[in-house]
Amino acid sequence: MFTDNQLVSEMDRLKNFALRLTKNDANADDLLQNTVLRAFEKRDLFKEGSNVFSWSSKIMYNLFVSDYRRKVKFESQYDPEPAINSVTANVDQEDQMMLQEVGEAMNQLSEEHREILVMVTVQGMKYDETAEKLNIPVGTVRSRLSRARNILAEMLDDNNKQGFSISNDAFNDNRIAA
Repeated sequence: MFTDNQLVSEMDRLKNFALRLTKNDANADDLLQNTVLRAFEKRDLFKEGSNVFSWSSKIMYNLFVSDYRRKVKFESQYDPEPAINSVTANVDQEDQMMLQEVGEAMNQLSEEHREILVMVTVQGMKYDETAEKLNIPVGTVRSRLSRARNILAEMLDDNNKQGFSISNDAFNDNRIAA
């Protein structure tokens, strides 16, 4: 069994070894901490006369390799963040037009309806949070939100009907001319 002072005296060398393995100061500190913890947990397995640095650096190396394998197996294969960051949204012209149409319709709403709609549907706030922020009852939030959604739906429905009849007429004109 080793003494605490023996392990503490090897901390600088263990830190350097951890830095060579991880190439990152924060990760090296974590690895050193895990190594010291594991060494204290397994101190009864230490054979008298053995080199404390060699024994603890082997623990460190095994921890590093185990962590590396875990990261390779799980984080790189199943971590969605890199895939999400690499994907870009290809918005076609029709979607851009629809988004513009919704924006224009939102601007036609009254301020109180637009504010409620944005807070609940865009920002994802709960009804009670919205009520507290606006200093109004939750029932008022619900009724304004319902009215705002209905008005917005009517505006968009009217725009779609107008847009369809125009494109339908243009289609008929082209068909007759052909």
